[in-house]
Amino acid sequence: FDSMEKQLHLNLLASRPPMAGGFQSSSKMKMGPGRKRDFSPLPWSQYFETMEDVVVENENGKDISLTATPVCQEEIDGSHGPVLLLLHGGGHSALSWAVFTAIICSRINCRVVAMDLRAHGDTKVKNPEDLSADTMAKDIGKVVEALYGDNPPPIMLIGHSMGGAIAVHTATANHVPSLLGLCVIDVVEGTAMDALNSMQNFLRSRPKTFKSLENAIEWSVKSGQIRNIESARVSMGGQVKRCVSNKESNKKRAKEDDPETKKESIFTWRVELSKTEKYWEGWFKGLSALFLTSPVPKLLLLAGVDRLDKDLTIGQMQGKFQMQVLPQCGHAVHEDAPEKVADALATFMVRHKFTEFKEGYLW
Repeated sequence: FDSMEKQLHLNLLASRPPMAGGFQSSSKMKMGPGRKRDFSPLPWSQYFETMEDVVVENENGKDISLTATPVCQEEIDGSHGPVLLLLHGGGHSALSWAVFTAIICSRINCRVVAMDLRAHGDTKVKNPEDLSADTMAKDIGKVVEALYGDNPPPIMLIGHSMGGAIAVHTATANHVPSLLGLCVIDVVEGTAMDALNSMQNFLRSRPKTFKSLENAIEWSVKSGQIRNIESARVSMGGQVKRCVSNKESNKKRAKEDDPETKKESIFTWRVELSKTEKYWEGWFKGLSALFLTSPVPKLLLLAGVDRLDKDLTIGQMQGKFQMQVLPQCGHAVHEDAPEKVADALATFMVRHKFTEFKEGYLW
């Protein structure tokens, strides 16, 4: 474990082509009366082709570790398309984008890389306490450099919540020289700053542990945190981890496959978000101005029009960015309504001539 701490393993998920029929239909399935809903976890491999670790150099030597470039079907077919680099929200992981990835790959020619940000998902860092906007934005630039060298393909940065804030900081610091455009999902400076006071209360209200991964998935759906059961089944595994008590680890040494041992396992949150509070203001303060000054085409997707602050309202009236409100969504817009988010992004990217619709895709 110590050796793992000496490197920052940055997890990357590269998109796999959608299976016939896509995944969008299952998220709309209605359960009949008396039908028991299935909360069993779904594997990442159903949505992504590869999972890679990335190694990146920094001033102090190796900080993030890399094995290979993710390859997805579009590259093999010779129809490259731009890279969509997906940045998840606080406490989430790359798996938050799974269902969306399957859908967007069926809409437009593109490649998708979804990454676990530092101290999230399966990423291990030397200094997991450092979640400052500056450090996280630099991570994004290092990952792009490690993956693509001096000649990166056109990249569309897409971020949700905390990831949206980091996308804006990354863009304005010019860490991604081949940046095409910026898509920010449900994060606005004014409402984010207002919500910070109640954030600790929300975090305290969540269960501390779950008796199983299925139990965590069920909680996420029934509490309304994720309103799409398919997305919850694939993404919650990136939010929680199995805990091992001393009693259990002793038992494990004795009998690894003992069903009683497995029964005693409990799951807890991978990230203690309450401990990241000192960085919250740095993520969101001044965000609207930064977003508006970014020179690339911009798309803002919101769960409600009430979320717009003064700066963005003026910017929107001046036509400085495109905005779309997706009602009937919770905060995790891309998980709750992945088809709507994919449609909005596909239309935006085709309109700006960043890519084309897939042949045979009926718009």
